[in-house]
Amino acid sequence: MKKDIHPNFKEVTAACACGNEFKTGSVLDSIRVEICSACHPFFTGKQKLIDTAGRVERFQRKYANVSQTAGRGKRAKGAAKPAPKPADQPAEAAPEGQAQP
Repeated sequence: MKKDIHPNFKEVTAACACGNEFKTGSVLDSIRVEICSACHPFFTGKQKLIDTAGRVERFQRKYANVSQTAGRGKRAKGAAKPAPKPADQPAEAAPEGQAQP
């Protein structure tokens, strides 16, 4: 390695928002994280539901009346096709070569 071009890699303490602290290597002086392996649901097996700014309520309000408007608009894929309308039948078919009036 060339001298004096690489940053100094040192052991620092990383602190999580939950209060957990652990040692790691970094070129920074200190590290602050929002979530770590001690509080992350994947590692702890506990489910945390974080509702940011009422997104669940906003979704429920937005789609509360969907059942009332169901059936309007386009058909869903795989839905049954409507029955065909009967076609108007001409009274008499014109002989070949002649146009109907």
